[in-house]
Amino acid sequence: MENINNEFVLEMLNISKEFPGVKALSEVNLKVKPGTVHALMGENGAGKSTLMKCLFGIYQKNSGKIFLDSKEVNFQNTRQALDNGVSMVHQELNQVRQRNILDNIWLGRYPKKGLFIDEQKMYEDTVKIFKDLDITVDPRQKVGSLSVSQMQMVEIAKAVSYDSKVIVMDETTSSLTEKEVEHLFRIINKLRKNNVAIIYISHKMEEILKISDYVTVMRDGQLIGTKKSSDITIDNIISMMVGRDMSNRFPPKQNHPGEIILEVEGLTENIKFGLKDVSFSLKKGEILGIAGLVGSKRTEIVEALFGMRKIDSGKVKLHNKEIINKNPRSAMENGFALVTEERRSTGIFPQLSIEFNSTISNMNSYRSNLLFLSNKKMGNDTKWVIESMKVKTPSTKTPIGSLSGGNQQKVIIGRWLLTNPEVLMLDEPTRGIDVGAKYEIYQLINELASKEKGIIMISSEMPELIGVTDRILVMSNGKVAGIVDSKNTTQEEIMKLSAKFLEGDSYEITS
Repeated sequence: MENINNEFVLEMLNISKEFPGVKALSEVNLKVKPGTVHALMGENGAGKSTLMKCLFGIYQKNSGKIFLDSKEVNFQNTRQALDNGVSMVHQELNQVRQRNILDNIWLGRYPKKGLFIDEQKMYEDTVKIFKDLDITVDPRQKVGSLSVSQMQMVEIAKAVSYDSKVIVMDETTSSLTEKEVEHLFRIINKLRKNNVAIIYISHKMEEILKISDYVTVMRDGQLIGTKKSSDITIDNIISMMVGRDMSNRFPPKQNHPGEIILEVEGLTENIKFGLKDVSFSLKKGEILGIAGLVGSKRTEIVEALFGMRKIDSGKVKLHNKEIINKNPRSAMENGFALVTEERRSTGIFPQLSIEFNSTISNMNSYRSNLLFLSNKKMGNDTKWVIESMKVKTPSTKTPIGSLSGGNQQKVIIGRWLLTNPEVLMLDEPTRGIDVGAKYEIYQLINELASKEKGIIMISSEMPELIGVTDRILVMSNGKVAGIVDSKNTTQEEIMKLSAKFLEGDSYEITS
């Protein structure tokens, strides 16, 4: 075995990886010190995940060397990586939800007492790990009963149970609240004190600078640079990621809101747990943001408008005419479209082509008198989606699951535009998308508004709402806490309104 610098727990040297027709990695170097959080950043498609999969034994590199604790390794599969102290917490959790936490952590390596599983040892070992990490759930609970954040904690505990020297965390905060992120950071700090190295992948800039010691940026399969987090700014990171200056994170407004096209009056879903007397209007060519804390019932508004929720009372008027969207089909017929929050689970058919994913919501328009589908029309519309949405893909037949998150989102938006909606509703449209693709989505939203589409946009990122929208409706505990002008509001005002109807709070609307 070749020995090298023992200052680093992990060294990946000159790593290259090719797929048919694509050079995914080109001589990339990554050096990680023990007891540090090393952020790995880059646009979707930059090669971050490919590099980590080469480390973790999911892919086999074409050239280069990997050293763990100064010894060369070349894992052939994930089990070898885990047994040698390299773990990975994926963004998409692959857990057996019908089984309890103990089974999920120890599956395939149950402790034995003779021929039988030593359930007492399994329980005690799990409790000890949970105690060390300040995780308070019962290990005998079913995973399916946990919140997303608790599932993430279980995956981290599983990584720790392998006595990992290196833990890769891939977008672990994309579904977490601010309070849950703080808990995750406390766990990361405990691991750091125990000399565990964390490779942290995230698109959230402020988060990266808060938790990491070093930042490595990749672009187009190549290493751009590694810097100490204390020596770098958000603008520096963005410039390294996209290869151009992006000091203006949001495009200039091109839209000019006109007359009111949508009026929502007293929308009430469930007086105890749902929407309560929600009223607002939307203008032609306007981008209306919806803000609020987790549990404020933001998503419930667009689901109710799209016919996915039963409304107890209230009216919805489009062009001053009352409409009732009993289900998504009637909503589409009335000119509504909805891009859902969970892109992977409710937005795409990952194994099917871009053509199928582009045209699935508009099938009736492709039928001839004989009820056959017109392949020519479907092909032309798919080409329109790819060209107008600037989707990066080799072919219309490419499975959408192989595209980056940003390109998947563009296809979904294009799909709904083919239905020619008057009201386009976007729930967390840039979640899990890198900064360059975010800018393109913002431009797209702006262009659609300038073409007189009415747009409703939900986002958990307040700078995004303020930078992209014209007005912001702030929800608190199912009620409208206030509607503010995006140009004149602040994050502080939005936060204050978000807490307006929470128990024990008595904030006043300031605008």
